[in-house]
Amino acid sequence: MLARARALQARALPHGPADAARQVALFAAAYFFYRLVRGMVDGRASTAFENARNLIDAERSLHVFIEPAIQGWAAGSQVVIDVASWVYINAQTTITLSALVWLYLFRNESFYFVRNMFVVAMGLALVGYIVFPAAPPRFFPEWGFFDAVADFTGVRSDSVAVNALFNPYAAVPSMHVAFALMIGWPLSRLVRPRALRVFWVTYPLLVTWVIVVTGNHFLADAFLGACTAGLAGYSANLMARARPAAWAFA
Repeated sequence: MLARARALQARALPHGPADAARQVALFAAAYFFYRLVRGMVDGRASTAFENARNLIDAERSLHVFIEPAIQGWAAGSQVVIDVASWVYINAQTTITLSALVWLYLFRNESFYFVRNMFVVAMGLALVGYIVFPAAPPRFFPEWGFFDAVADFTGVRSDSVAVNALFNPYAAVPSMHVAFALMIGWPLSRLVRPRALRVFWVTYPLLVTWVIVVTGNHFLADAFLGACTAGLAGYSANLMARARPAAWAFA
């Protein structure tokens, strides 16, 4: 029984409990620092609204300002809006954390590459939030936008002030899209059932649709979020060259 217990522990925790605790602490510290700095960008509401209007103007000039039409179409079904709101709430928490835990337990040799991507991406996002604060679409009802998540949860976003851990003007880049890509791409290559592979390949597209339908991001935010994930993946690949045995994507 003792040998079997040790075998199960070695399979579930290939580097021992200390490494698992270290990874949890690293992610917790990185995410808390990310939220802390993200929330420190205060007193720039006028700049954030101006930047958002510039994004709208840019999309209109490119004839891709379709977000009001997409949200208006989704508003025709309360079920669609509620499902999109639920996915938006859980995408960066329940879904992402569950995927990371699965990677660590069952595809541990690839976990550290994904971990490095996340750390780099959160650092890049902070630069974007500081340099280019932007208000989300839900703050522009004159264009027909509404806050679907607030309607779903009953908590109005305009009643929550900017604080040390929350900043409504941190919309560029969209980290919902970045997280979806940094989870979807690895899992689409690592899971075995074909249906799951298809799901993870399309998951970033689903999240992109969700952030638009809920009125939380423009398509430009999604594009920049994808760029953030791409740069993070490139950086993680460079880091893997320094320690291929530990940090390479297997």
